[in-house]
Amino acid sequence: MAELFNANPIVISTGTASQQRKVPSGKRSLWVDENEDDSGLGSEDEELIDSDEVFDLIRSITDPEHSTMTLEQLAVVSAPQIDISHERNRVLVEFTPTVPHCGMSTLIGLAIRVRLLRSLPPRFKIDIKLKPGSHQSESSVNKQLNDKERVAAALENPALVEALEGCLVSAGKRGRPLLD
Repeated sequence: MAELFNANPIVISTGTASQQRKVPSGKRSLWVDENEDDSGLGSEDEELIDSDEVFDLIRSITDPEHSTMTLEQLAVVSAPQIDISHERNRVLVEFTPTVPHCGMSTLIGLAIRVRLLRSLPPRFKIDIKLKPGSHQSESSVNKQLNDKERVAAALENPALVEALEGCLVSAGKRGRPLLD
């Protein structure tokens, strides 16, 4: 087995499965119920998405180093680290690696990016960044995670895609323990 970057991570207690929230009339949730018909929505209707919904999408991503734990359990992601600007159609996610020398930071950031690209409407620009001061290579990791060409090249690497899919396999759990 490869050397662990953090052999003894701090695990936090997480909330239960995400709460279903009512969507104001005339608005559409990020998740459309299979029985709902959205054909009445015009192109001018926009989904109002908040940081809790984005957090709900990324909270259950499996940590690449600790496969029985989620990014939420390791306090790598949290709702307060997510900023959404509807005016600019921008989602910013800051994440905090468990140790300043974490060698999995780029993989974690890519997993967050891929999960959001697969889930959010295409109008959103997604920025993924390390929490300031949380990593010794912060600027280079941020540059890699937000450079379209570097991300595209990374997603063409079969070994990296396999690792990403391993992180994302738990995405449907959304707040439930991984070992259910």
